[in-house]
Amino acid sequence: MVKFYESSFSYDYPFPAVSLAYFLRYPNPYAKHVLSTDIIDRHFDPDNQRLYTTRLHLKRSKLPPTALKLLPKGIIGSNSDSGQSYILEKSVVDVKEGWMTTETRNLEWTGILSVIEKQSYIRPAREMASYGGGTSNEPQIETTDVKTSTTFVSRFGQGGHRTPRRKAGLVSNNKDPVAEAPEDVPPKRGFLSSWSTSSLQRTIEAIGMRRTREALLKSKDGMNVVLGRMRSGGLVEVLEGMRKDREAMYGPEGPWKRTWKQGRGIEDDE
Repeated sequence: MVKFYESSFSYDYPFPAVSLAYFLRYPNPYAKHVLSTDIIDRHFDPDNQRLYTTRLHLKRSKLPPTALKLLPKGIIGSNSDSGQSYILEKSVVDVKEGWMTTETRNLEWTGILSVIEKQSYIRPAREMASYGGGTSNEPQIETTDVKTSTTFVSRFGQGGHRTPRRKAGLVSNNKDPVAEAPEDVPPKRGFLSSWSTSSLQRTIEAIGMRRTREALLKSKDGMNVVLGRMRSGGLVEVLEGMRKDREAMYGPEGPWKRTWKQGRGIEDDE
């Protein structure tokens, strides 16, 4: 089953600032669940003047308690309490034309729910300085339009339990093995079983949609924090804000030293 969610909004900042803030948005006070960000690939295409980037985000995330109650333990396994998940992000930026496209998708729990989020950041066409023959010396406020489209796909209950083809060596009576071999068909299920699976799929997708709405609001708030820092103090204040946010989240030693201490059974100093 597939569900879609779309939203649109605008930032009261020019496109160059918004596109830069996108790559500097972690950490921020609204994204304390993001543990790390790594650049897997980044290259600039001189032919089309576009920047291509692939990043991997490690986030603190668990399946919602509601979903845990619905899913069989055999599917959940032991990873439900791992508390971490990976998000793959791909982006293309065209500063000259004034647009950026991004795509993020989860790499965990894809058999239960795949969430693919696509965003487009566009510098709108400038409005005319004059209207109806009049002139205006007031400065134009540059904005950036953002459109988000999220796809939820739940494949729960659609496993690959299929009836195999007959092997040619087992066919007798000199009949054509290709003609006799039945096509792969899914096993038949009763009405109640089919209804239960589809109902569970809808529930899982509804949970994902609700969490996506909440995440989009926090993402916008986090971007506005970064953009505000950029407006007041430039890149220096943005980097200083990132340092303070990281220290507030993990302490002066950072997240990896804390992880190292926990692995060795060393308690943090009070």
